[in-house]
Amino acid sequence: LECTYCMLAHGAVLRKNFFSAAQLIAIVQDFKNAGLAPEEVAMMSFAQKIIHKAHKVDQNNIDELRKHGLDDKDILDVVLATTARSFFSKTLDALDTKPDEIYKELEPELIQALALGRPFPS
Repeated sequence: LECTYCMLAHGAVLRKNFFSAAQLIAIVQDFKNAGLAPEEVAMMSFAQKIIHKAHKVDQNNIDELRKHGLDDKDILDVVLATTARSFFSKTLDALDTKPDEIYKELEPELIQALALGRPFPS
């Protein structure tokens, strides 16, 4: 979605709790080849399709998620999280909302990778 605010906010949580800066940069650059679990890649691919071509989501996409162990509730969770994030990201961008200064504590190379939309100086 190229929302710098959201990328920094979510990236900061992921950085603090789960991934190194290098891992997050790899995920941002190419999540399909960043060492994520196959079910994570499947969910992210599905979310990406919802964002770019929701009208083309079909039963094959749902079946692919089921192959990775997701049930109907899990799939609905992915859809709702994706569409809610889209709404919120576009709202923040449309209002030119500035990311919190606390995100300047992230590694400069991570800030650069996460600031896909509006600039955010490190």
